[in-house]
Amino acid sequence: MTRNKILFIADLHLCKQHPEITDRFIRFCRDQASQADKLYILGDLFEYWLGDDVIDEVAQVVKNELQRLGDLGCQCYFMAGNRDFLLGHSFADSCGLKLLQEPLVIQLYNRRALLVHGDAECTDDVVYQKARQQLRNPQWQQDFLSKPIAERITFAQQARQKSQDHTGQVAMTIMDVNQQAIEQLFKQHEVDLLIHGHTHRPAVHQHGTNTRIVMGDWHHQTHFLETTPKLLRLINY
Repeated sequence: MTRNKILFIADLHLCKQHPEITDRFIRFCRDQASQADKLYILGDLFEYWLGDDVIDEVAQVVKNELQRLGDLGCQCYFMAGNRDFLLGHSFADSCGLKLLQEPLVIQLYNRRALLVHGDAECTDDVVYQKARQQLRNPQWQQDFLSKPIAERITFAQQARQKSQDHTGQVAMTIMDVNQQAIEQLFKQHEVDLLIHGHTHRPAVHQHGTNTRIVMGDWHHQTHFLETTPKLLRLINY
């Protein structure tokens, strides 16, 4: 059945410490995504991901909901964020989730749209970009995933604390996307629509004739982008 609706979400940061967000995700899947043709998850679905061999109760809930959406005819896609970049094919295959590499151009009805998580475009945050380069290195990831689970958990906890400390010390403007980086994306990929998350600043920006849509995080409410052949709108409740 074709519903002519495609949804986008990002930055849910699901974890055991915030079951209310998991509950909102379940309701979103059953009330909204179940009526869509496609669901694009543009990163940070989870607060952290330690490897496909570490499946807690939150990951199991997500797996169940994604499987259910697939059974209902909604194809789900996942693009890694800065928190869940280690999510791999084993977990994705188990719940019918298709993994995407960024940046990715898709045909969104009658428009070409570019999808990214958004962190790579925060180029003014030099400290973060240096850390990102290390974490996205395949050799580093292989070494990390070979460590005992307890050691990976300790690393994740320490990394979260460092991230919070860094965020508290850096100006908000530095942690936002760099405008030149954004303009370069539009030019390089020959699109007039860019969709991303990461910054937790939901808005629709105009860059001349180009449109940039930023999705919000789920810390306090449900945020998603609804698209149909006739409209693009950010929704929160």
